[in-house]
Amino acid sequence: MNDNTAIAGPVLTWSKLDAEAQAQALTRPVQTIAAQTRSAVAALIDEVRARGDQALREITARFDNVTLDALEVDAAEFAAAEAAIDPALRQAMVEAAQRIELFHRAGMSGDYAVETAPGVVCEKVVRPIGRVGLYVPAGSAPLPSTALMLGVPSRLAGCREVVLCTPPRPDGSADPAVLVAARLTGVRRVFKLGGAQAIAAMAFGSESVPSCDKLFGPGNSFVTEAKQQVAQSGAAAIDMPAGPSEVLVIADAGANAAFVAADLLSQAEHGPDSQVLLLSDSAALMEAVQAELARQLPLLSRAAIATQALAQSRLVLVDALADAFAISNRYAPEHLILALRQPRDWLEQVEAAGSVFLGDYTPEALGDYCSGTNHVLPTSGAARAYSGVSVASFQNFVSVQSASRAGIAAIGDCALRLARAEGLDAHANAVALRMEQAA
Repeated sequence: MNDNTAIAGPVLTWSKLDAEAQAQALTRPVQTIAAQTRSAVAALIDEVRARGDQALREITARFDNVTLDALEVDAAEFAAAEAAIDPALRQAMVEAAQRIELFHRAGMSGDYAVETAPGVVCEKVVRPIGRVGLYVPAGSAPLPSTALMLGVPSRLAGCREVVLCTPPRPDGSADPAVLVAARLTGVRRVFKLGGAQAIAAMAFGSESVPSCDKLFGPGNSFVTEAKQQVAQSGAAAIDMPAGPSEVLVIADAGANAAFVAADLLSQAEHGPDSQVLLLSDSAALMEAVQAELARQLPLLSRAAIATQALAQSRLVLVDALADAFAISNRYAPEHLILALRQPRDWLEQVEAAGSVFLGDYTPEALGDYCSGTNHVLPTSGAARAYSGVSVASFQNFVSVQSASRAGIAAIGDCALRLARAEGLDAHANAVALRMEQAA
């Protein structure tokens, strides 16, 4: 390898690593500071629970260096945002929202009913979650796209009330693009709050912020930890662990090195705790990607942030592409890019990933903004069991059943046998009494 190894570290040959070294190669940066984060977040949550708005103002002054009189965005600020935004940007958000709605509407579930036995009807009815809280990060960069990703499916689901929190800018205002994106999706209540304190406010409520039934949205390790803590407390449900961004690229010898490097950097620039991985069976491709990283990195406005993230990057040489998929499934990335000659042929091998991008001309950035899929995705390996945000994330699925006299007669004996086998006499009696009456 050449001097470009300094950009992303040396290439690791997977088959030459022992089990401990392999585990270390797949360790996320935030996993090494989890204990510190947990205690800091718990203290912030306790402050908000104890002192409400006063604590929110003090914490905002401490971390965002701004003193807020009103926490909620008013009509004048919404109007100022509409006047300030570039019309071309607004139109791009309109178009993105349309594609997001098209994709999410197609996947919506509806009510259904089935007669499972004569006289026994089982149903599923879909109901919107009453009040939901959306978190839109704006720490190092505002993310109006996240307002679209969360606002569109919440509207399609029919949630009665939607609350959105986003960090304030130094002048005490919310980012205008975030406000316009929120309005485009129908969100009317926006609070200028960020970090763990915003999560605590939406979970437990304060004088200004209403408590919500379920919280959504990505964020840094503090936001993710706060979501998990409020969920464990029973205060509010959450969509998923959606923390620092990550991408894993599987590339073959025919991949475009410039494209691959650009995809790695697009995630690295999110934050210093982001992680990017490249798996390939081609040493030549690895070397070409490192050269491209060295060329493209200095051109970025967020080069310093990307450089920190690249320090946690991994370039892994595998003996065969099948090995790369086994590693990817173990890692369970938020974003998985298949920079392969026949990427769809390999899709069957994907068992765990938040979102998959097929081929050379499908950058992860399309999914971030406007392809139509959702960019609020599980991170830190949660893709093994969690899925990205959808309309269903904002809904409850309630089962309903009804049995007539003929129905209880038809399946009562089955219930009796099972209840008696479990030693639950009251269960059995509840069925037996009805069977006698129905006879």
